[in-house]
Amino acid sequence: MIRIGHAWDVHKLVKDRPLILGGINIEYELGLLGHSDADVVLHAVAESFLGALALGDLGKFYPDNSDKTLNMSSKIIIKECYQKILDNGYKLNNIDLTIYAQYVKISPHRDEIRKSISEMLNIDINQVSVKATTYEKMGFIGRGEAIACEAVCLIEK
Repeated sequence: MIRIGHAWDVHKLVKDRPLILGGINIEYELGLLGHSDADVVLHAVAESFLGALALGDLGKFYPDNSDKTLNMSSKIIIKECYQKILDNGYKLNNIDLTIYAQYVKISPHRDEIRKSISEMLNIDINQVSVKATTYEKMGFIGRGEAIACEAVCLIEK
């Protein structure tokens, strides 16, 4: 049995927060706002895992009003969601990501993000694709107010 999971997440860029994408700290004058560490990349991947298993969204497991999840590392979130795939007898075939950012350049960090995710999940780096694009200066992403990420995963039993 083959299943596909899809997710899209977005977080606002603000001052006085670190910018963490795919588990990597990226030097930038703004960071992502969120209840956890706001790693939009890992959130999208983790939610795609939940979607592939028809388990709902991240908020169901990691509510944004819980002290337990306050400032939680998204590395914990992705590992716990990945464990659900394994616990249900599936294996991960691949992850395909698109990061939407106007001013933060992803290209210099692409391989590091791929490596970070592959190491977190103990999978081959070739199972992780990271692409990036801008919003052509349109909308909140195009104005540099936020970063979003879209993730698709393929799992197989």
